[in-house]
Amino acid sequence: MNTPKDIRDLSFEELDGYLKSVGQETFRAQQIFEWIYKKGAVGFESMSNLPLDLRQRLRQDFDLKPNAITKKVVSEDGTTKFLFDLLDHEKIESVLIPTATRTTACISTQAGCKFGCRFCASGIGGWSRHLSCAEIVTQVLHVKEESQKHKRPLSNIVFMGTGEPLDNFDNLFKAIRIINSDKAMGIGARHITISTVGLVPRIKELARQNLQIELAVSLHGFDNASRNVLMPVNRKYPFDELIEACRQYVKATKRQITFEYILIKDVTCTPKAVQSLKKALQGLICKMNLIPYNPVSEFDHRTPSRQEMLTFRNRLEECGIHATIRMPRGRDVAAACGQLRHAHLEK
Repeated sequence: MNTPKDIRDLSFEELDGYLKSVGQETFRAQQIFEWIYKKGAVGFESMSNLPLDLRQRLRQDFDLKPNAITKKVVSEDGTTKFLFDLLDHEKIESVLIPTATRTTACISTQAGCKFGCRFCASGIGGWSRHLSCAEIVTQVLHVKEESQKHKRPLSNIVFMGTGEPLDNFDNLFKAIRIINSDKAMGIGARHITISTVGLVPRIKELARQNLQIELAVSLHGFDNASRNVLMPVNRKYPFDELIEACRQYVKATKRQITFEYILIKDVTCTPKAVQSLKKALQGLICKMNLIPYNPVSEFDHRTPSRQEMLTFRNRLEECGIHATIRMPRGRDVAAACGQLRHAHLEK
C-alpha cells in the first residue's frame, strides 16, 4: 500500500490545480494554506470551514502529519534542538535560536551530508538522501510552534542544518517559496539565509533566482591548500574559483555575501590566514562570521583562546574586512550541525 503524498509537497499553484481537477472552487487553496501554514493544522478534520466531502477527499489523497520528535533538548540560553524521525526512520535536526532581537530556525535539507568537512559532525555518518519540500517546511512549522513560547515569534530562517542546501536545489527552492509566500508563512526573503560549502555552479544558478535571500558561503580556509585540508569539496571547486563565483554573484545581485569561517587553533586562526584573506577578498562586498570551533570527538582540533580570536578579528578589520565572532549557542545540548543526530546514530 502506497503512502499518500504529503500535501505540504504542493506549491500553491499545484494545490490550486488539484482542487480544480476534483471540482472544487479555487479559493479553497487559500483556506487550506492558511490552515497548514498560519494555523499549524496537522489534520484535515480540523479545517472547519472546508466542506465535509472535501476534507474526506483530502484525507484520502494526501497525508498531513507532524514529524515524530525523537528527542528535544533545551539549552540554558534558550536554544532548543529537535531530532526528528522521518517516515523511513532517517533522522534530521532543527534548532530554534532565540535572541533579544530575533528568533531563528536552523533547518536541515538532507539526511546526512556527502561533503565530509573535517570539523563537522554532519558528514560523519555519510549521506542518505535529499529531504522533500514537505520535510523541509514541516521543520519550520515545528520551530514556529515552539517559538510561541518565546517573546518573539519566528522571524528568520537559516538553512545551515544537516546537509548541503544547494545540493537539494529544487526541493529547497520549492520550500523557500512557500516559506516566503504571504499565502503561507510570509517570512521575508531578506530574513532567509542559504549556506553552502561552495558549489560553484549552484551559486551561479542561485544568482538567477531573483530572490532577495541572503547567501552564506562556508569558506573555512584562507587559500587552496588550507581549504583542501578541511573541505574535500575544494578539490572539485577550488578556492580561487569559488571566490570568483562569489564576485560574480555580488555583481549580479548587488547583495553582500557572508563568509562563514571556522576558528581552529594553529590551523585557520593565524597571521598567515589574515594576509591571505586580505588578498583574496579585496574589493568584494562581504562580511565574515568567525565561528569558534565546536569540538567533535572524531577530529583532533582545538578552539583558540578568546584573546587569539579577538586578535584575529581585529587584524581582519585592520585589513578592511568586516568580521564578527559568532559565539556558539546551545553547546550544552550539542546544537552544532549534526551533533545530536550523530550521537543518536552512535547509540
